[in-house]
Amino acid sequence: MEVLLAKSAGFCFGVKRAVETVYEQLATNKKIYTYGPIIHNEQVVGDLEKRGVTVIESENEIAGLKGGAVVIRSHGVPKRIYRLIEENGLECIDATCPFVKRIHKIVEAESRSGSQIIIIGNAGHPEVEGIMGWSGTPAVVIGTAKEAEGFETDAGKSLCIVSQTTFNYNKFQELVEIIQKKGYNVNVVNTICNATEERQAEAGEISAKADAMIVIGGKNSSNTQKLYEICAQKCKATYFIQKLEDLHLELPKTAALVGITAGASTPNNIIEEVQNHVRVNF
Repeated sequence: MEVLLAKSAGFCFGVKRAVETVYEQLATNKKIYTYGPIIHNEQVVGDLEKRGVTVIESENEIAGLKGGAVVIRSHGVPKRIYRLIEENGLECIDATCPFVKRIHKIVEAESRSGSQIIIIGNAGHPEVEGIMGWSGTPAVVIGTAKEAEGFETDAGKSLCIVSQTTFNYNKFQELVEIIQKKGYNVNVVNTICNATEERQAEAGEISAKADAMIVIGGKNSSNTQKLYEICAQKCKATYFIQKLEDLHLELPKTAALVGITAGASTPNNIIEEVQNHVRVNF
């Protein structure tokens, strides 16, 4: 039986950079906080906590800090968070993914020029919340065809559409087309990162020919959920796991190919454990 691991599986550039930034800061011996978990992976976050890194989740928590450094994770944060960190006399270590930073700049400039900002993405996701915080006027988040069909604004209003970097590319195109058909003056900026598009395309190709597909990633990871959805559409025997212990793989004797992919927040050691287990035991 063949085991095929996606070349794009595992840490993306932005996540790798953010995680490395926190580990590097540990050497400074100052108190380190991350605004939200630095990564959607319980093992990595747990290891950092053991080393003294504290996760804070709210603006009130920032306001209550007496010193130390706050690391902004790759998802980015609203503009007001930077101001709050500075006002409280804390050091800000910005590990926002450059691709996300680009969206912040686009949204800030377009909203300033009078455009209505539409974010194609998952409402409540940290990256989306961060993007919303750079719009000078209230942004609209659209994540489903129903929401796109129900969207309305002033007839003469210009729209600027951006996307969460990890959103499903095909779904993004579908939602954009629905909005464009309404006749608005629309400026579409595809801000899905290349790594996401590549990862999703590769997952689709492998799952289309696999007898079973394993998708590894954090349960709260949006990009991993998208991978699972893509794979499950093409391979009924698709498994979504966080670590090896979650894997309960059942294969027919005729199975010839097992595919493996992983989200952008999945460390290489977990991917290797799963890959080796499947090769040895099946």
